[in-house]
Amino acid sequence: MTMRVLLVDDDPAIREALGQTLELAGIEPVLAGSFLAAKDHLTQSFDGVVVTDMRMPGRDGFHLLDFARTTDPDLPVILLTGEGDIPMAVKAIGMGAYDFLEKPCGPVPFMAVVTRALKARALVLENRRLIAAVEQGDAAARMLRGTSEKSQELRAQVRRIAQMDTDALITGERGSGTPKVAEVIHLLSPNATRPFVKQNAGLLDVAGLRAALDMGAGGTVFLDEISRLSEDVQYALVDIIEAGTGVRLLAGTTVSLDAEVAAGRFQEDLFYHFDILRVHITNLRERSADIPVLFQHYVAQACEQANLPLPDISAEVIAGLMAQDWPGNARALMNAAMRFAMRLDDAVEDQGHGLAAQMAQVERSLLIAALQRHDGRAGDTAADLQLPRKTFYDKLARHGLRSEDYRG
Repeated sequence: MTMRVLLVDDDPAIREALGQTLELAGIEPVLAGSFLAAKDHLTQSFDGVVVTDMRMPGRDGFHLLDFARTTDPDLPVILLTGEGDIPMAVKAIGMGAYDFLEKPCGPVPFMAVVTRALKARALVLENRRLIAAVEQGDAAARMLRGTSEKSQELRAQVRRIAQMDTDALITGERGSGTPKVAEVIHLLSPNATRPFVKQNAGLLDVAGLRAALDMGAGGTVFLDEISRLSEDVQYALVDIIEAGTGVRLLAGTTVSLDAEVAAGRFQEDLFYHFDILRVHITNLRERSADIPVLFQHYVAQACEQANLPLPDISAEVIAGLMAQDWPGNARALMNAAMRFAMRLDDAVEDQGHGLAAQMAQVERSLLIAALQRHDGRAGDTAADLQLPRKTFYDKLARHGLRSEDYRG
């Protein structure tokens, strides 16, 4: 159990007395006489609880409670109150305080509340540790790399969907990795030990479809580029789904199935079956912050496979990579990393030399971030960046960006 208490009171006598009570109980007191002296101790990783006087000169216990709740909503804060402060203490409980104690406070009731709070804090921190360990070691963390907010959202969504026993649609541009996301969903699912069968939908006939479903019995079958299913196989799949497949079906597509349905090339019933649960992989140009992480990973992977020494990856190389749009997404970046690792060409190095390339990438990243903030609304984005409308559009054109691509 965590054994620290941040004790905040402007009265030195009370502070020292309660500190001694904690020490006698084997608990480490961290003493502070004011909000300013206390606040620097408060972080999400603080492995203890807070006991604070409600009334103090300057910023009082309410300020400390609010600061603690903002820093970590699960951090227990116990308030010390005077006789006339009980209504305020009750109000503080409603604001998220853990408990309150009336002064003068004897050691027995004081330690009873503190011990209970410490146990609650220890449980929260242990749960966080376990969750972090799972997330750092699970298939989503290992296989879906990236530090951007979009990548974090994708991993969280994949983890949620993996626990559902529902067929799903995985969408993304070419090279974005729909098969990999399908495999991660399978590996994180309760059926992870059962078969995972991946099939190119365009090569399946009805017999091949049935054979794939038989091979994946009890597990997962991924139909890659499902829009390429022939018409007879689409109808057969609708009938099989209605009768029960015995597998979890995941479908991947790099084209708009909505458009395929509208054009009469894809079965509407089949589309709506898969579209109940949809996972979208954001293209690489909209999460350029992931490019350095992915490139370094792919280079290391290529070097390990080819038994080559790991080359230096300079800031100029990274700047050059980030200045590109990567229409081939992760697959194209992986190919570039393999060429770089094997010194097959110097295209990667040449694209990033000089301050101009790095400044261009900074400008492009700022434009993308502003477009994302304003949901692709050009007028609002230009105003946010304090740019004349024409200058804004010129910059978009220069960086190959379109505001409509960032609309929700």
